Amino acid sequence: MADTLYMVIPCYNEEEVLNETAVRMKEKFISLSGRGLISPESRIVFVNDGSKDRTWSVIQELHSSAPEFFSGINLARNSGHQNAVLAGLMTVRDMCDMAITMDADLQDDINAIDAMLENYYKGDQVVYGVRSARDTDTFFKRFTAESFYRFMKHMGADVVYNHADFRLMSSRVLKELAGFREVNLFLRGLVPLIGFQSSSVYYERHERFAGKSKYPLGKMLSFAVNGITSFSTKPLKIITGIGFLMSLISAGAIVWAFVVKLLGHSELGWSSTMCSIWFIGGMQILSLGIIGEYIGKIYAEVKQRPRYIVADFINMSAENEKCTKEETK
Repeated sequence: MADTLYMVIPCYNEEEVLNETAVRMKEKFISLSGRGLISPESRIVFVNDGSKDRTWSVIQELHSSAPEFFSGINLARNSGHQNAVLAGLMTVRDMCDMAITMDADLQDDINAIDAMLENYYKGDQVVYGVRSARDTDTFFKRFTAESFYRFMKHMGADVVYNHADFRLMSSRVLKELAGFREVNLFLRGLVPLIGFQSSSVYYERHERFAGKSKYPLGKMLSFAVNGITSFSTKPLKIITGIGFLMSLISAGAIVWAFVVKLLGHSELGWSSTMCSIWFIGGMQILSLGIIGEYIGKIYAEVKQRPRYIVADFINMSAENEKCTKEETK
């Protein structure tokens, strides 16, 4: 018998696209089940991440219309995309043999699921959905995204180039993922850290079907900073290197000033002095900012606040509800 697949789809203010997503996913599941690639017990789980529109109501309506396909998880508040994905995965990990995470906006190609399943049955525990091109992105989006992946690699984080959060994970990987208790969550770096046999499936990303992007520039920058500081201490090492270099330059400047004084040429330019002060001051503030980012993460980790709180379930077993609520504490 085929293994059970659970699709975990995080949703934040997605009422405009959710019905279309449900229609396409239902058709895909019927096709996969008919071909014997997934069990008839497989389900599509929408995770409402504290939406302010009718997203949760739409999820309830979808379940009412097809309870054999659609389930729902309603978070008590907006916990962020990564935590919403984690909430879904941790809820279904004991119900399925494998889980696939995908955004609700239909930009990820659902036809790539077929290739993911093929790789899974060949023995891969993790299958990454990787963009083959970024033709649908603006130049700015493409440049910043590609720069982010290169920079993450340079910083020492093991991330898959051009991979977001469209991936398949086996139940074995999900159980290992549950052991990572960090509050500052960055799944793109965390999943490769778990290990196990993995592969990649390449696809072309589509335009958003409806609605607006939930990742404006500010959130993209915040996400990038979180990813870098969560998986690499290299920025701190860079600060140490800059500090050492500045010490050498300062020592040379002292020797130069002393020689100039002895030669009687002590009238130095005001501009060079001010530039030096501003440069050193700027480096100090930047360094303190980077160090502060790490201290802030330590502060968040020490408090160990829940990463998400589940308010409601639709079509989830009582035993699983109890286990999931205990994990969020």
